[in-house]
Amino acid sequence: MPIVTATRLLRFNAAHRVHNPALSDEENTRLFGKCNNPNWHGHNYTLEVSVKGPIDERTGYVIDLGMLRDTVERHVVNVTDHRNFNIDVPYMQGVNPTTENVVVGMWRVLEPVVAPGKLVRLRLWETENNYVDYEGE
Repeated sequence: MPIVTATRLLRFNAAHRVHNPALSDEENTRLFGKCNNPNWHGHNYTLEVSVKGPIDERTGYVIDLGMLRDTVERHVVNVTDHRNFNIDVPYMQGVNPTTENVVVGMWRVLEPVVAPGKLVRLRLWETENNYVDYEGE
């Protein structure tokens, strides 16, 4: 049976402040620039969720992409959209919400609930020019 990777895109908006409390305000400003704004800032994110597996003979799918959408919305998008990563998002509590850390947090939430198939990559677009890939540990 052929092994195929299927990908679903989801969009959401969220705010954050990139800040390391172990550093001085000056060092945070130097390292993170405008991303360290104490009044937060936001992004229109795009999340690509890729699942790999054999094509099901009955359906012709690796995974039903509507079902994948519903799973990702329930576990990640609905708890993230129009929220603040620093304050409102449970899987980001105590973590500096860089795009790298956010995508790892999302992976930890999604990896055990995505089925059938195996979660193989998350790509999180923070801007139209910047994205981060994560493929598990």
